[in-house]
Formats: sequence, C-alpha cells, structure tokens
Amino acid sequence: MGKLFGTDGIRGVANAYPMTPEVVLNVGKAVAHVFKEKCGKEKPKFVIGKDTRLSGYMLENALASGIASVGADVLLVGPMPTPAIAHLTKSLNADAGIVLSASHNPAEDNGIKIFSEDGYKLPDIVEDEIEKYILSEEVKTEHIKGDLIGKAYRIDDAKGRYIEFVKASVKSMSLKGLKIVLDCANGAAYNTAPHIFSELGAEVIVLNDKPDGLNINLDCGAMHPEKMMEVVKKEKADIGVALDGDADRVIVCDEKGRSVDGDHIIAICAIEMKESGTLKKNYVVVTIMTNKGFDIAMEKKGIKVVKTKVGDRYVIDEMRKKGYVLGGEQSGHILFSNYTTTGDGIISALQLLRVMKESGEKLSKLAECMKSLPQVLVNVVVKDKKDINKLKVNKNIKNAESQLGKKGRVLVRYSGTQNICRIMIEGENKKEIQKMANYIAKAMKKEIGA
Repeated sequence: MGKLFGTDGIRGVANAYPMTPEVVLNVGKAVAHVFKEKCGKEKPKFVIGKDTRLSGYMLENALASGIASVGADVLLVGPMPTPAIAHLTKSLNADAGIVLSASHNPAEDNGIKIFSEDGYKLPDIVEDEIEKYILSEEVKTEHIKGDLIGKAYRIDDAKGRYIEFVKASVKSMSLKGLKIVLDCANGAAYNTAPHIFSELGAEVIVLNDKPDGLNINLDCGAMHPEKMMEVVKKEKADIGVALDGDADRVIVCDEKGRSVDGDHIIAICAIEMKESGTLKKNYVVVTIMTNKGFDIAMEKKGIKVVKTKVGDRYVIDEMRKKGYVLGGEQSGHILFSNYTTTGDGIISALQLLRVMKESGEKLSKLAECMKSLPQVLVNVVVKDKKDINKLKVNKNIKNAESQLGKKGRVLVRYSGTQNICRIMIEGENKKEIQKMANYIAKAMKKEIGA
C-alpha cells in the first residue's frame, strides 16, 4: 500500500482503493481518534460536506460511521463548496471539517480533504499521523458503547451561514447594473453561488446548476468554460464566472468572451490592493507554474513576487508564514487571506467584481495590466512517477531549455493527485514551443507512458 495523502488530500476512483467504503470508514476512525487526542474533548465535533458526485452518498455514510464509532459527533451539511466547509468548521465551533470531493476531476472520482479547527488544511505531520492509523487499522472501538457512541446531526442553516459570510467579504457591495454569466459546473456551488450574486443585485444568467450525480465538471465549469464564453458574448454580459466542481477555484472571461485566468485575476487585484494600501508588505505569492508575464507586470508596479511549489497548500503555507494577504495559482485557486483560509472561487470572483465596480473599468481593460507569454501544457499519463532527472527524456528537456535560453522556460513535473506528467513550456513562438512540448511528451510516453 502506497502513501494515501497527496498534495490535496486523498483522491481516487470511487469504489476502488483507496476510495472504498471500507477505507473511508477507517479514515473516519483515524481522523476522530487523532483529533480526539489532539483537542482533549470527550466528544469532539466534525463537519462533513461533499460535492454533488453520486458516490458522495456512499462515502458520506462510511465516513460518518467511522467517526461516530470512535465516540465523536458529526455535523452533516450536504453539498457545499469546499471553502464553505473551512468556514463552517470555525462557525460551528467544530474540531475539524472534512470534504468529500475530487474537485475538478471527473464524476467517477472522489476524494477527502480535511481542515483543522482554524479552517486551514492539515500540515503534513498531522496527515502522516492519520495515515498511520488508517493503514494499520489500529483504532479500537470496542470500548465505545451506549451513550459514548457519536451521533450525526443534519445542519439545516449551513447554506445561509455561508452565503452571508461570502457577501460580508465585500461588505454586501451592490452589483446592480452588472450582468453576470455564472457556470456552476453542476457542482457543489449550484445552490449557493446563484443566490450570492443575485442577492448582491446582479443580473445573473446561470449555467450548469442541475447536478445529477454524474455531470459534475462534464464539459462545463472552470475546466471547460467555452460555453460560458459564448453566452457572455451572446447576452452582452459584463463578465463570465466559471467555478470548478467544489468551487475552490474560478476562471472568468471578459465582456468580449476572452479568458481571464488566475494569473490575470491575481495581477489585477494585486495592483489595486497596492494602490489602495491593502497589499501587506507589497508581496504576492504564486507558484512556479505562473506565467513569466506576471513577473514582468508585478515588477513594473513595484510588487514583489514569491514562488512556491505547485499546490494551493504551499501558497497558503508561505502566506501564513510571512503574513502576506494575496496569493494563488494560474488554475484559479486564489486566496484572499483577509477573508478566508483557503481558495474560494466565489470570493475571488467578488473581489474582481469589486475592482471593476470601484474603478469603473471593463474587465478587458483591467486585464491589459499583464501580457502572458505564449504557454503550452501537454499531459502524459504515466505508469510510474520515476525521478525525471534520471530518465532518458531529461536529455530532451535540456535541449529545449538550451534552445529557449532566457526567452522562455521548461517545467516538467508530476501531478500531485493523478498519474500524470505535466509538460509546460513558455516562449515567444507558440508553434515552436508546441513542437518542443510534443517532442518531450512523445519521449516521455515511450519511456514511462501507461
């Protein structure tokens, strides 16, 4: 058995190891045991939320059973955005929050993310301890009898709590006069995001808010925003907002239907925050995947950039360590730490809308603050995640780096949640870098392709 926790919790195909009811039952036991010892309470409380996947019903029951068997209580909130669980864990004074979601992955997948009582993702050391108990199945429950057994409660006002929390992040600013196309990805935000934008006064055209358990992320949302872009142009809307399955990330498009990715959203907000004096220490935190054009834009405005490994948890760790207030990823995971403890697609969209309202500028104009270098990304499914530096394909990578010199860069890395190798190349000539990426991908596939 390999390591269970990746860069974003545990993830896999539902009903296959490790996302089976049996393993998830043990996850519940292990989490309850570790946190019971950690908080010293006789009956700690755990919030459980999920996205709209069919498998969520099966796994939710297994997880709740495991927690209750150790003598802890469960607060069930149903389908809710991942960032809502982070907030509700604090709001409901719970000892931890757990989300059943595979984020932007297909419907057949599922996963487990855990938040501590302060709403932040768990540090590696706590995940390692939980994993030890899961794999060893050492948590004993025979002594938990009678009234010591935990109970599950359904929290009916969870949705309202989260909606008011998000609206407060922009002081219930009026969005009157703005037309928004909102793509909910048939995911966790289907029953919250439309209410938030409409209650703030916007005219909202809602797409993909009819989840059936199998259509989450299916040709929609942040992973497939093409339909949203078409509707924005057709309806002459001011902005398109596309969330992913668990709504912790967002991709938007301007009034012309052109994509505005996470790099641009962060750049727009960083510049506005610096000008208003709210960008603490004039620093912003991004990852090594961030476009080189972002660095150029920030340098022009006197904003310093810190880069981390790929993964929003690393961005958050750096922000907490240094007290920075803005960070995120090109993929649309963006953290405004003055308002939330994790990436929140709806809050990110609202912060961007606030800049649009206060500046009076169209999004297309604001997005001109940064010019992206051409970038290509090719994914290769691999059977093993072998050390890239020790593979023959490393020679191809070095050749590409040599050809690009200082006018571009090559980044080859494995996904933290899937058996995929990501080949990203930036440069001045799109055709040239596409050819390079395909050449590396072909060599990678031949050597370790699945």
